[in-house]
Amino acid sequence: MAETPENEDDWPCLDGRITGGEHVLPVRVYYEDTDAGGVVYHANYLRFCERGRTDFLRLLGIHHGAVKGADGHALHFVVRRMNCEFLRPARLNDVLEVRTRLVKGSRVRVVVRQAVHVAHTDDETGAPPQTGPIFTAQVEVAVIDDSGRPARLPNEVMDRLAALPAANG
Repeated sequence: MAETPENEDDWPCLDGRITGGEHVLPVRVYYEDTDAGGVVYHANYLRFCERGRTDFLRLLGIHHGAVKGADGHALHFVVRRMNCEFLRPARLNDVLEVRTRLVKGSRVRVVVRQAVHVAHTDDETGAPPQTGPIFTAQVEVAVIDDSGRPARLPNEVMDRLAALPAANG
């Protein structure tokens, strides 16, 4: 049985990591994520990607609910468009990696490319993990104010996004 770390610094970073401009978030597939056949239910890939985008921003110091517009009111990120491809299934107990990379950031919208990969399987056959993504999405996120109207991101957020290398396309 694993011991509980004595201090907070010994805990793993639950927000994932950013390497070379790409955010990587590990996610284990639990029973609640699957359908009756033990395969990840399709809508749960959207949940995994939402976690990836949230933690990507968190590691950049951009926290949901804490971003304020020029008038001091809260700004919000909302999905405007999402193009998804379901390539292969993930299964119960698999460990996935949700990879998120900035494609383009502007004052009013952010576009990211996300891919879910199988990092480790719990397959009894001992087969190696699948190579390549099992799910991909290109996500366009718009910025709105409390009234639901389009809004502009502040300079400090733009500076953090601009410091990242953007993906091609």
